[in-house]
Amino acid sequence: MREADAQQAGAGGAPVDTGRRLDLVALWRQHHLAFATAGCALFLIAGGLLDGSGAPLIATTVLFAAAYVCGGTFSLIGGIRTLIEEKRIDVDLLMVLASLAAASIGEWVEGGILLFLFSLSNALQYYAMDRTRRAITALMSLRPRVALLKEPGGGTRLVPVDSLAVGDVIYIRPGELVPIDGVIISGSSYLNEASITGESIPIDKSVGDEVFGGTLNQNGTLEVSVTKTAEDTVIAKIIRMVEEAQSEEAPTQRTIDTIEQYYAAAVVAVTVLAAVIPPLFGQAWSDSVYRAITLMVVASPCAVAMAVPAPVVAAIANGARSGILFKGGIHIENMAELKAVAFDKTGTLTEGTPRVTDVVPVSGTGEEELLSLAAAIESRSEHLLAKAIVAHAKERGVSPPPAEQAEAVPGQGIVAGIGGKTFWAGNRRLVAAMLADPPREILRRAERLEEEGKTVMFVGGDRLLGIIAVIDRLRPGAAEALRSLKESGVQRIVMLTGDNHRAAAAIAAQAGVDEVHSQLLPNEKVALIEALRRTYGSVAMVGDGVNDAPALARATLGIAMGAAGTDVALETADVVLMSNDLGKLAYALKLSRRAKRIIWQNIIFALGVIAVLVATVLTSGIVLAAGVVGHEGSTLLVIANSLRLLVGRHQTKTAQAVAAPAQPSA
Repeated sequence: MREADAQQAGAGGAPVDTGRRLDLVALWRQHHLAFATAGCALFLIAGGLLDGSGAPLIATTVLFAAAYVCGGTFSLIGGIRTLIEEKRIDVDLLMVLASLAAASIGEWVEGGILLFLFSLSNALQYYAMDRTRRAITALMSLRPRVALLKEPGGGTRLVPVDSLAVGDVIYIRPGELVPIDGVIISGSSYLNEASITGESIPIDKSVGDEVFGGTLNQNGTLEVSVTKTAEDTVIAKIIRMVEEAQSEEAPTQRTIDTIEQYYAAAVVAVTVLAAVIPPLFGQAWSDSVYRAITLMVVASPCAVAMAVPAPVVAAIANGARSGILFKGGIHIENMAELKAVAFDKTGTLTEGTPRVTDVVPVSGTGEEELLSLAAAIESRSEHLLAKAIVAHAKERGVSPPPAEQAEAVPGQGIVAGIGGKTFWAGNRRLVAAMLADPPREILRRAERLEEEGKTVMFVGGDRLLGIIAVIDRLRPGAAEALRSLKESGVQRIVMLTGDNHRAAAAIAAQAGVDEVHSQLLPNEKVALIEALRRTYGSVAMVGDGVNDAPALARATLGIAMGAAGTDVALETADVVLMSNDLGKLAYALKLSRRAKRIIWQNIIFALGVIAVLVATVLTSGIVLAAGVVGHEGSTLLVIANSLRLLVGRHQTKTAQAVAAPAQPSA
């Protein structure tokens, strides 16, 4: 029975909410398939005992009918719904028809056994798949229901998290889960962010740092100003993404669904022919119908229907647990086919925490003046290099003047008005656009700095005022992660960056990149992605999800890295790596390829079992119960094989014991 159909028929009821009173309704919702299966068995046994004791026919018929109702109601509801809404026959309806056909020729016990085993199989499938659902819905438990709100008068009170507004101030004590996203305004502590990033090493955070709902405050009391409502937190978005990913079918699944529509109709047609034609040549009607029913059962594509969704959901759950978010089964299949990967440089291959190393003014400009103007211009930019310059000015005690009318020049820099005059800061492209003949001496100085692996920012107005050099180190583990990608079969690793060629080449050499393209505009990155797709077919682009959005969209697979707290990255990419650990990319590739192997193992095994059973029915013949055991057993083996994807988890750092999270208390 297909997982989606099981949910439609009631088999996918949500797990009991432990925060509420455990009542009979909740118990029924969680275990109704098991109860129905047990009822089917009891009535079937009772009917069989009465039938053997010579009891009146009406009594045994009532008991057998009750067994059929218990064992077949949910399948019948699901099958009719699929027939009406999707205009197709599914395996649920096939099983119910087969059992009714058995009853019509007096084989009440055989039909009842069919329904019992089918219902038992569905219940076992549900509990097996529930392991995957728990791995995903465990995220729900990371959202506390209450928070300790600081009142204007200085007191505190517990309030529902959903009632918190931006600007509210809350207290988070040691051992408590952070209830909502915010910024620390008082206190410091180590926070375990494994629920967001998949990394279990606690992170030291203090005033001014972001905290995310669902993470664990370990050892200090924090005063936090709320920055997002409960529905907009990172953990809420992750949960929505994972839920949507489960509902998005992989291409292989869509192909199977298309074929299954015709296959199921063919099974019904062949069953009818197998029941009607042999009696025309003298075979007993009951024997012919019995064999036709058995043929319908063993030919039903139950295991095939579960061959793809089970491993896809298990892979999504494994990834989410490791801080890797796939936005659907299609992206798991696309990642498994990757032949080339393109990386942005700044903040992807590098740490993303650049620092200023050189401030070189042109004659006639003071160093402090140059830094002041550069910080004023870059204060209007969100680029990592801009933030480094602003931070350096602050460290030096330089107060930049206010900048007005700032305008970003894509791939070049930024232009701003300061004190009624126009100033700019950017790369060589911007210099060429702004000045006809910049001083050659300062250009040569810039080249020497670039040869050291530094990125040079030019600052000027009506003339060149100077240069500021910034350096960003290769991210730890980047070279190892890229080697792992190549060992996994990736044929080409490319760097696409707007930075100068010398700085890009220095980082590329350290990382082990095959090919470097530098000083690129956004549209040039897109053109190179298209060229890679023509050469290699399946190509991934790895970036921050903001500056590289066009290239991410054009690649076969857009991968956003370090996206915790980055709304645009969560929305634009196909795969999201919640932390800055490049090792997660290699793990995601291996996980996707494992999922693909298991998908094809499942398909080949399921089709093989169907072929063997059908051949046996048509040649030597088997009893209906044996056909059901073979059919349902193959489905359970497919599920069990898929659950292997839940084993394993990416961790690049040593796990540390974490205390059980507590809820805020008054």
